[in-house]
Amino acid sequence: MDYTSILLLVALVAVFYFILIRPENKRKKNLEQMRSELVVGDTITTIGGIKGKIVHISDDSLTFETGEDRVRLEVAKWAVSTTGKMEKVQEEQRQQKQAGGFLGFGRKNKSDKENKDE
Repeated sequence: MDYTSILLLVALVAVFYFILIRPENKRKKNLEQMRSELVVGDTITTIGGIKGKIVHISDDSLTFETGEDRVRLEVAKWAVSTTGKMEKVQEEQRQQKQAGGFLGFGRKNKSDKENKDE
């Protein structure tokens, strides 16, 4: 094998690392941090789509209430997909992307256009 084929192999491994492995590890780390910071009173959504408010937390599970009928469910912490705080942050990021568009050249809202006319 000559040096170019070895260099190509190293470059391919680096690309896979930065495109596939590193972002997945970041996602896992963020989920673990979010699950460790859960407190009583937080609103959550499970991986099954059930939403509720946390009423009790133990080491590896939590209990939450769903709706006004106060049905309590106990699930493992790993089953928590998002929290209310996390959903707000994601919504803000979506709105910023829509407002910013590609390289800051996004669509203008009607309210922005009306403000310029006045």
